[in-house]
Amino acid sequence: MHAFKTMAQDSPPLFSASVAGTLRLIFYLALALVLMVLDHRNGWMWRLRYTAAVVVEPVYRLAGLPAAGARALGVAFADRQALTEQNQRLREDLLLANAKLNRMAAVAEQNERLKELLATQKSLGLKVQLARVVGVDLGAERNRLVINLGARDKVRVGQPVIDAHGLLGQVVETLPTTAVVMLVTDPSHAVPVTVERTGLRTVAYGARGSAQLSLPTVPMAADIKVGDRLLTSGLGGRFPPGFPVGTVIGVAPAANGLFQEARARPSADVYRSDDVLLLHEQAEPAGPPAPAANEGPPAELAPTPASSAAAAQPGQAP
Repeated sequence: MHAFKTMAQDSPPLFSASVAGTLRLIFYLALALVLMVLDHRNGWMWRLRYTAAVVVEPVYRLAGLPAAGARALGVAFADRQALTEQNQRLREDLLLANAKLNRMAAVAEQNERLKELLATQKSLGLKVQLARVVGVDLGAERNRLVINLGARDKVRVGQPVIDAHGLLGQVVETLPTTAVVMLVTDPSHAVPVTVERTGLRTVAYGARGSAQLSLPTVPMAADIKVGDRLLTSGLGGRFPPGFPVGTVIGVAPAANGLFQEARARPSADVYRSDDVLLLHEQAEPAGPPAPAANEGPPAELAPTPASSAAAAQPGQAP
């Protein structure tokens, strides 16, 4: 504290009462005025500041590099995060749009199948019941479907099931609200068929291990070839006649050498049917068919009784 007081006392004050202090103040003021006038007229101070800025600016930039780098990193990270979020949203929107598009395509395909089923019902005048497939059991030993109608809906065992393209199978088990359908491709299934082209009658079985039909008992002399259509023959009374069953895709001699064995592709969409039709018993006609209308000339041209009598007695004058 004492040293500080001593230094304060030793340094001459700027505004002192002595003449030297006053002269010093006047000198400083005059120098300031001269510098201001010279700067105003010649721009010396501006040049000095410009030169000093050229020298000092790199130092400022170097000192500001950490802060600028931190800001650049922050902006880059923020932009990257924003782009990542935007990309994620776009991917989600694309997936949602694809899902909606696929759903619309599936609904359109389902509507087309329903139209085909309705057209089949109207064209054949069938008494049918629409059902939807709710379960699938497809394997080497079993080919079955589960539909959403059962005993409460008057579904019965043995009832034929068709789709828009042909015979699909028959009901083998009924539960209160569902039923099990054995497909024509099931190894345990058999259906009497006839070859549309030749009228040959045989039996089509489900081929084991493939979604095909097998005709193992075709006589060696029978006329059957690839492309022949198989229809239900109506024998046995289980399946109504005339429904498409399949198309022959191959014929070869059987292993025993006594018969020909044919392979057929089912007409029904065995693996794609979502909606099916259950056939009900068709009403049998009551009594013999009505007699055909009498053929002959129209009533106004028919001979009268008098003319008929005259024609019967040609010897008498009219």
